[in-house]
Amino acid sequence: MGKRKRQRLGSNLTKKQKNHLREFGEQHPFHDEILEKAAPAQIVDLADSSEQSDSGSDVESGIEQMTAYQHLCSTLKNVAEDQDSDSDSDSESEFEEVVKETTQDDEEEEEEAEENDNNEIGDKNDQEERDAFNKAETTSSTTGEELAKNEVADSDEIENDNDLETDFTDVKNEAKFCLESNLIGDESQGESEEVAYVNSFEDPFKQHMDTELEEGDVKTITKVHSTTQSKWTILGQLVWSSRLPKYSLIKELSDDSSKNLYLHKPLETTWPTVNAQFLSTEDQLNQQEFFMPLQQGLFRIMNNYRDIYYPERTAIGNGEQIRHVYCLHVMNHVLKANSQVLSNNAKYQEQKAEIDDGLRDQGLTRPKVLIVVPFRETALRVVQILISLLDVKDKLEVSNKKRFKDEYGSSPEDRPPNLKRPEDYEAIFAGNIDDHFRIGVAILRRSMRLYAPFYSSDIIIASPLGLRTIIKAEGDKTRDFDFLSSIEILIIDQADIYLMQNWEHIVHLLKHLNQQPHEPHGVNFSRVRMWSLNNWSKYYRQTLIFSAFQDPQINAIHSKHCFNYRGQVTVSNLPQTGSICHVVMQLPHVFQRLDVSSFADLPDARFEFFIKSILPQYREAVMSHTLIYIPIYFDYVRLRNYLNREEVNFSHICEYSKKSTINRARYHFLKGEKPFLLFTERFHFYKRYAIKGIRHLIFYELPTYPHFYSDICNMLNPENRGDEATWTCTVLYSKYDAQKLTRVVGAERAAQMIQSKKSVHLFVTGEDS
Repeated sequence: MGKRKRQRLGSNLTKKQKNHLREFGEQHPFHDEILEKAAPAQIVDLADSSEQSDSGSDVESGIEQMTAYQHLCSTLKNVAEDQDSDSDSDSESEFEEVVKETTQDDEEEEEEAEENDNNEIGDKNDQEERDAFNKAETTSSTTGEELAKNEVADSDEIENDNDLETDFTDVKNEAKFCLESNLIGDESQGESEEVAYVNSFEDPFKQHMDTELEEGDVKTITKVHSTTQSKWTILGQLVWSSRLPKYSLIKELSDDSSKNLYLHKPLETTWPTVNAQFLSTEDQLNQQEFFMPLQQGLFRIMNNYRDIYYPERTAIGNGEQIRHVYCLHVMNHVLKANSQVLSNNAKYQEQKAEIDDGLRDQGLTRPKVLIVVPFRETALRVVQILISLLDVKDKLEVSNKKRFKDEYGSSPEDRPPNLKRPEDYEAIFAGNIDDHFRIGVAILRRSMRLYAPFYSSDIIIASPLGLRTIIKAEGDKTRDFDFLSSIEILIIDQADIYLMQNWEHIVHLLKHLNQQPHEPHGVNFSRVRMWSLNNWSKYYRQTLIFSAFQDPQINAIHSKHCFNYRGQVTVSNLPQTGSICHVVMQLPHVFQRLDVSSFADLPDARFEFFIKSILPQYREAVMSHTLIYIPIYFDYVRLRNYLNREEVNFSHICEYSKKSTINRARYHFLKGEKPFLLFTERFHFYKRYAIKGIRHLIFYELPTYPHFYSDICNMLNPENRGDEATWTCTVLYSKYDAQKLTRVVGAERAAQMIQSKKSVHLFVTGEDS
């Protein structure tokens, strides 16, 4: 208790004041400023502001509690001192301050601190940390055990909140945005032309939605698919998977005229303006080029309603171009679908006595598009693009726009001005990085409603965690996933980030897509398409996946959960040079291959190989300052428990570690008091701390992100002349790590290393290599 009081008293002191207190022998309040800064980042009062904005459709009411993973993300905005820890002089000073704090305390407090450090690597706290991880993974990635407990408590509050039903119903505004109760009006000039345009038999939308599959086609889709390859100028090597023989590969589009793309009428006007930021001045003056080359290739495939897996999305490169083009496809699809419904409303009223199958134009529920994005900032950008695409001459009426900006926007003051991180980090974690959200968007004529109830929405934009808290687990009486029954377009953007959050949420979502709803939800069954009534919606759903790289888990959902009858397209360009080329330090890299018979045996085989063949080489005193990089948390727990049982002197840092634990571990490792440091990949993803004192590296498994390999290797910094001669780097890999290995060493070298009879391969990097 005494230490906590001292921390509160010094919470507002500057760094100079802290140094002053250190010189006079007083306690150094190192951690309190971050805790106090983190408070404003909590989104706790959103429910109140939401009720003021639109009490009838409070989508987020009762679910805006502070999650544990949100706290992890909020710390990214409140680490002004972390800039000091990354600099050469201030980092070591921080470690000195931490030690001086403990030495200036009385002997009892010092022993207590040391005991806490030891307990964190003990079996007792191991069980607690595993429990915390399990709780956190139920909802999302977290930063600590206490946060995980808070998240579970918040989840209970969500389940018991009666206002949760406002996600799905809104009696007050239902009639205004109901498609079936509206007709084509005279006030919408040109709408008759738009409907005629949609009814064109050459329109890919009509061809896709009006195709009626036979029983034999469905059996063929689920059992057989053939693959062919082709090469496009911009996209490169494409792999086409055809489930039905008549839907083979398509040719690359040479003319990007909007008439050949069948854009809905408003989009022909707005798209060139919205996309102008990516086009050169010459293209804008030409008024014929509406797309960047990458956008043109992707939209060509999207507009033919093929599934796409594009694993070359970059946060600092083509990410915004891709976001714009899939928003164009989404808006084009929704406008055509709604125009068809509005046009058929009048015909339906005239033919009440006779039911015409030609008027079947709907699914079992209204939501047509589901866009899965990782953070609120991404959702904000998507909605802004959708508004820009629909806003013709500033006549678009957007409901709840102010509330949306308040809840999804961010303030420049939230980010410390001196925080320096890599470019990709800045791009990924820009803006509001809360990952618990969901929002419905309804579109009708020239109006758009944000926070529309799900069963009155055309588009749902949500994070995996936001959807998981609605879908919930089997047996939960409050769960609901009927709104996912008629999703026609699924977009999973930045899929690689979900590997760092909780991939299980994505798998759980895909298992509940396009299922028959448990309730009718007021649907007019005479207007529902026959293939939807037959529970064949999943064969018509288009899935678009964008990721920074290929990964077996992403490949699995593309092959096992996507059954589009029109087929799939995968962009498959192998990297010729790997991230090892970006290592600037003179360093020998020893790659050791594990020979295993099955993927299921790989974790055990890697662990046994490490403790019997690798670890004994580093037990000598000359091999101290060894950092062990571990991508998977469960491997980290397993290895930590083993080292603890063997009484090995080591420190450890993971995504759940407290800041005090992190600083102690870094200091002990720097000074050589702890010869080993266990270091998890997710900690590096969220923090990007510079670890000093590294002389030896062990990659327990290849990194998920290829640039993490060069990042870690470049952390080696010689303290004395000739230190480079003693550095080592050891990497474990197997034939099941082919994709990761390709990203690190290149396609040609990876093939040789996997097929070679030799199990050990050596590379040397650096200027003198």
